[in-house]
Amino acid sequence: MRKDPVEMLLRGLYSLVLYLLLPVTVYHLIWRGFRVREYFKRWDERYASYPGSGGHPRVWLHAVSVGEVNAAAPLVNALRAQRPDIRWIITTITPTGSERVRALWGEAIDHVYLPYDVPGSVGRFLEHFRPSLALILETELWPNMLFGCRDRRIPVYILNARLSARSLRGYRVLRPLIGRALRTVTCVAAQSQDDAARFIQLGARAEQVRALGNLKFDITPPDTTQLLQAFRAHVPATRPVWIAASTHDGEEAAVVEIHRQVRREHPDALLLWAPRHPERFLKVEALAREQGWTVATRREQQWPADASEVFVIDTLGELMAFYACAQVAFVGGSLQPIGGHNLLEPAAMGTATVTGPHLHNFAEISRRMDEAGALAICADAVAVATEVRRLLGDPHARAQRVDAGRALVTDGRGALLRTLALIGPQLPPSR
Repeated sequence: MRKDPVEMLLRGLYSLVLYLLLPVTVYHLIWRGFRVREYFKRWDERYASYPGSGGHPRVWLHAVSVGEVNAAAPLVNALRAQRPDIRWIITTITPTGSERVRALWGEAIDHVYLPYDVPGSVGRFLEHFRPSLALILETELWPNMLFGCRDRRIPVYILNARLSARSLRGYRVLRPLIGRALRTVTCVAAQSQDDAARFIQLGARAEQVRALGNLKFDITPPDTTQLLQAFRAHVPATRPVWIAASTHDGEEAAVVEIHRQVRREHPDALLLWAPRHPERFLKVEALAREQGWTVATRREQQWPADASEVFVIDTLGELMAFYACAQVAFVGGSLQPIGGHNLLEPAAMGTATVTGPHLHNFAEISRRMDEAGALAICADAVAVATEVRRLLGDPHARAQRVDAGRALVTDGRGALLRTLALIGPQLPPSR
C-alpha cells in the first residue's frame, strides 16, 4: 500500500504536538487528582505501560465514561451471551467509567484506561492486547489509534456514533487529519441520519456510514422493586419528590433556587440530588446545608428521614433506580452549554422529564421526545422551576408525559439488533 505523503505529514505534526504536550498531561492528572483521588492512580495505563505479556487476542471496546458504558452494556451482554469464549478489554478515560465497568462485569472483563494518542503509547496498547476487533462508542476519534488499527488490519466500528453540529465545527482545524483517519474505519454506525450526514461532512465515505439508531433506546431498566419498597418505607407516595440528576458545578445554585420555589408551593417536597461527578458530592451536600435544609445522604443515612428536605445520592450506578422514586426529573448539563445528559433513562423509569435548553449532545433524542410530548425543554432555570412545580401539582399532566416517554422508548428500540447483525460477521472465530 502506497503511503500518503499528506497523511504522513499531518500525522507527524499532530504527533509532535502531542509529544510536546506530554509533560502537561502529568500536571493535568495531578490537577484532576486533587478533585478526584482516583486520578492519582494507574498512571502507567495512561501511557500504555502494562506488566507481563498481553496473552490472548481480545475484542476491544472503548467507552469514554459512565454514559457510554451504560449505552454499551446491552451490546456487550448480548455478545457475551452469544460468544462466552471471547475475551474482552474495555477502556474508559474517567475513573467513574472504570467504576461502572467493574460494577457491571467485575473481573470477568479486563479494563484499563485508554492511553494518550501518541504513537508510542498506541503501539504498546495494540501490541499488548492484540485486539481482533475494535468497537468505539459515540465520538471518540483519536487519529493515531485509528491509523494504528488500520496498520495492524484491525477492523474498527464506531458504534452509536453521534456528531453534533457544534462538534463538527470544533473539528475544523483537524478535519484534514480526522477525515483521513475516518476513512480507515470499517463502518460508522450513526445514531441518526443527521449524525450520519455530519460524519460524511467530516470526511467519512458515504458507503462507510449507516444510520442504525440509538443504542440508548435499548436500555434495560433495572429491577427497582426492593429499592422502591425501602424508599417508600421512609417516604410516603403522597409526598412530592423531584430529582435533580447529573447536575454540574454551574447549575447547583439554580437547583437550590428551584427547590426553594418548589417548597413554597409544596412545603413538604423532597429533592433527590445526584451530581454528575463524585467530586461534587460533598460540595452539593454543604450547599444544601447552607440553605438551612435538613440533608441526608445515600452513603451515610442510606434513606431520607421524615424531616429530610434534600437527599444527596452520593453513590454511582444508582441514578436510574432513584428516578423511579421521583415524580419529576430535571436532567442537568442543560442549563449550561454542556450538551445535556441521557433523557431516556428517566423516561424509561416512568418519571416526567424536564430539561434546560442546551441539548446539542442529545439533539435527536430531545427533538423526538419534545415532539412526542415526553419532555419539557425549558429556556432557563426560572422556566424549569415553573415546570417542576406545575408537574408536581398536576398528576394528570405527569401521567401524560410518563406515558409518552415510555411509548417513545419502546418504539425507538431496535438499534441493538441492527448493531449485532452489523458486527457479528467480524467477531473472531471460536477457538
